[in-house]
Formats: sequence, structure tokens, C-alpha cells
Amino acid sequence: MATGTEEPTLTVDELAARAGVTVRTVRFYSTRGLLPPPVIGPRRVGHYGHDHLSRLALIEELQHQGMTLAAIERYLEQLPPDLSAQDLAIHRALVASWAPDSAEDATRAELERRAGRALTGQDLDRLAAMGVLERADPGEAPYRVDPGLLRLGVELLDVPIAHETILAARTVLLEHTRSAAQQLTRLFRDEVWSPYREREPDPEHLRAMKSLSAHMQPMVLQALVTAFQRSLKEELRAAFTAE
Repeated sequence: MATGTEEPTLTVDELAARAGVTVRTVRFYSTRGLLPPPVIGPRRVGHYGHDHLSRLALIEELQHQGMTLAAIERYLEQLPPDLSAQDLAIHRALVASWAPDSAEDATRAELERRAGRALTGQDLDRLAAMGVLERADPGEAPYRVDPGLLRLGVELLDVPIAHETILAARTVLLEHTRSAAQQLTRLFRDEVWSPYREREPDPEHLRAMKSLSAHMQPMVLQALVTAFQRSLKEELRAAFTAE
């Protein structure tokens, strides 16, 4: 499996299968500039890596949020050009915290195909503990899985971190993102929406409010991800830099 530091090894068909999209979708995103070009190998075959997978997951999540392709293009243009696959996974995870449940049904074979590796019973238990998947009800597909979180979860399978630590980190993220969402919503309601409702009806102002409502979530997401990423890097640097 390719990582952010390895040479890209996936063909376009393998990339599409791992991402859960069609080859046509991959090519379309590439023509729109949403995906960086592949590395051209022998016989002029394009090869893709983990960065492409992470970017596809982010694009799909932004679409789940209702963003148009034009809005997604603007969102991606604002991201630093040197973001790693792990950085993109952080963006996707934070975006997903605002989205409705996006879990899909998957058989064991489909799950392993999306993961790009065989999964042991212990692997499945650990992914379930991380909230990446859950076993579906009898009569349905064996698993309910979030395709984007699956990639991040599979990476964590090889990291020597205890279940308890992963669950504690997940709890911290959920609590703080929910708190931030509540406070930002309250701020928007009290400082923007309530004053608007107290004014005399104004068609021009109404259009402006609708435009603000439509663009608020992408703007807040971008600000939240950027602030979190910067703060995390500063805290990690302070915690692990030798005095």
C-alpha cells in the first residue's frame, strides 16, 4: 500500500476501486484539476498514491456536504500545496464531523478491497472500536462502514496505539468539534440572524443572508481545519522537541 512517502503504485482502476468511485469520476476530477496528475511509469501507465486516495475522500466528503464542484475547487485551491495524505485525512475527518451519517453496507470482501489488504478478526474488532465500522443487523450486509474513515482506520491498524488511547482521542475530538459547532452556531444566530429578523424586510438583504448561509459552512470548515492543524503542529512540536 502506498503512503505519502512511498512511490505511487496504484493504477487508475485500483485507485477507483479503493476510493469507491468509477474510473470515469477519477478522470473527470483530474481534468477539473481537483486531483494532481499521476506519476507516469513504464509503458506510459499512470500511477497514483495515498495522497490521491486522501484527496478523493476529501472531495467526496465535501460533495456530501452539498458543495458544488466550483466551491470544492475554491476550497482545494486554498489548501497548502504540500499537504500530506495525513493532513488531508485530518481535513476530511473534521469535515465529516459536520456531515450526516455516510456509512455504507459492505461485505467482508468489499471491505478488504476498499482497505487494500486482508483484515483479520482482530483488525475488524479494532476498526469497530474506533467507530470506523459496525456489524449490520442480520439479513443485511455484514458491515456498515464509513469509506473515508476506513482509510484512516486501516493506517492506524499498524500503529502501536492501545484501543483506549484511540478511543480517548476520538472522544476529545468529538467533544471539542461539537463545542465549536455549538458556539459558532450561537454566534451566528445572535450576531447575524437575530439582528436581521428585527429589521424591516429588504429583498437585497434577504439575498445577502441566503448567500451567507450557503457559504458559511465551507468558510467555517476551512477556518476550523486550518486553526486545528496549526495548533496541533505547535503542540506536538512543543511536546516532543528536546529542551
